[in-house]
Amino acid sequence: MAKAFASQGDMTEKKITFDEVGDGVYAFTAEGDPNSGVIIGDDSVMIVEAQATPRLANKVIECVRTVTDKPISHVVLTHYHAVRVLGASAYGASQIIMGDTARAMVVERGQEDWDSEFQRFPRLFEGHESIPGLTYPTTTFSDDMTVYLGNRRVDLMHLGRAHTAGDIVIHVPDQNVMFTGDIVEDHSACYCGDGHFGDWGSTLDNIASFDVDAIAPGRGAALIGKAAVESAIESTRDFVESTYFPAAKVAARGGTLKEAWDAVREACDPKFADYAIYEHCLPFNVARAYDEARGIDTPRIWTAERDLEMWAALQG
Repeated sequence: MAKAFASQGDMTEKKITFDEVGDGVYAFTAEGDPNSGVIIGDDSVMIVEAQATPRLANKVIECVRTVTDKPISHVVLTHYHAVRVLGASAYGASQIIMGDTARAMVVERGQEDWDSEFQRFPRLFEGHESIPGLTYPTTTFSDDMTVYLGNRRVDLMHLGRAHTAGDIVIHVPDQNVMFTGDIVEDHSACYCGDGHFGDWGSTLDNIASFDVDAIAPGRGAALIGKAAVESAIESTRDFVESTYFPAAKVAARGGTLKEAWDAVREACDPKFADYAIYEHCLPFNVARAYDEARGIDTPRIWTAERDLEMWAALQG
């Protein structure tokens, strides 16, 4: 292969930032690594996104303890990906919440995703030996549910397919703040390997309709203020469309995956080459865009073996 697979060579430690995005609502970010969220209620705390391992989850807990000593009662997971969920055991929460579809995806492809992601990006699995196994929720829902942390209301909603079929968002109405998971990113590439390009734009429209004052995205800096929110939603939309349409044109004329790769690079490199994890995501994004354009609605399961086969075909 021409270069190290995916992000195997990325071993640079990222600077952690812990920003208050609303009263008692925080975003844990790390220069393009997976973000987490913190929502402080009257008597307890909700965590959004668990991180990939218990050791990494403890970095979130350390930040929480700088602002509150209330117990962590809930962990909410926006989707099933290993880097988001496998650290959940560290929080000792009585409730772990996912959407119904996300839980089904853990059952269907959770182990394969874990094996695949660990091979792709080993730095994000610091302390992997402490993972007790796949993370399953204690509570699921189909379209929406509300959790009360004392008087603080937190709304959990499935607004449409995007990054995965089972994405949910978390809205804190009293602060008009939203946690979007990987549906919205800020100066970070969208990972689309399990995505639904045809639905992603309408899901972004549904998020935009809330007219929130701040978003904690899946990756990248906290987005504070309506201008920052709008800019990130539109840059995410541009990224998704700029990936899909060139691949779809190639697929429509019966072109190859490698031709789709070249077409997507031509469209995306000038705009997004400096985005976090851009090179990491691109092969998986092109492969999924090419599949969707050829009528494959349900993303094929990524395995460690399939990853390497795809990488070799595109990097050679």
